[in-house]
Amino acid sequence: MAGTDEAVDDDALYVLTAVLLTPAQFPSVLGDDFPAACAALGLEPYARGYGLVLGQDSDGARWTVAIDDVSLVAVAIASWDCGMEYELSPNERTVVAALPGWPLPVAVSAPGVPAPHDPAPEEGDRPPLAPPGTEEWGPAQRRLGADEIALQWAEWRQQIGDDETSASPDTPEGEPKAPHEGVQRALKEAHGYVESPPPVGRVRSSFAPGGARTLRADGPGWSMVARTDDIAFVLLDEEPREVLPVGRGPQLPALLAALDKMAVRPA
Repeated sequence: MAGTDEAVDDDALYVLTAVLLTPAQFPSVLGDDFPAACAALGLEPYARGYGLVLGQDSDGARWTVAIDDVSLVAVAIASWDCGMEYELSPNERTVVAALPGWPLPVAVSAPGVPAPHDPAPEEGDRPPLAPPGTEEWGPAQRRLGADEIALQWAEWRQQIGDDETSASPDTPEGEPKAPHEGVQRALKEAHGYVESPPPVGRVRSSFAPGGARTLRADGPGWSMVARTDDIAFVLLDEEPREVLPVGRGPQLPALLAALDKMAVRPA
């Protein structure tokens, strides 16, 4: 395997990008939790996780290579995020699986090889991985929407006034904005996670400014993004492209605190 280079090596994979597949960090487009994400790629859900390396071979074909050297991929991602160059060249002994296609969109391509395309299928091959379509709405798109809210929390939060949380679980009687049935279902299931832990990765906690935490919880048909010191947003399969805010009220803080205690966190 090799990083992008002007010379073409017939046996090389020209690395374009990489992502982590661990209990605390995984492409949510693949599933609601870590075991589901692994299953989508035909991988065993080992606790240490994997690194996913996305690249092209010498013919330009798209490949996703799962390796068990998670630290190597984590260092590469951290370097790239800081604007530093890092040639990601995993040892072949670390390769667990090579899967045709890419599960995520990749905006760049390797120089000196044909344009990205799926490799020619051979008998017994699995269908090539592909990013979900943007025109339809379903679990993958719902989870991607939640990813975007987590990344752009400040922008989404500014759109919601403190008195405009129409999906609040604590809406007092007489309030014109009634609780949303789907949101109530999601909150009930999230409460259930506290009593009976779900598959690992269903609830994740990551850094947020001011000593708070960003929480991400997913379940059948719903995704929730929240800050432990603020409100929450819920997305539902039955509400295409709708982002439903959940007011803080007297109940949400306790739920978020309990979820944060049980959540998995990046190492």
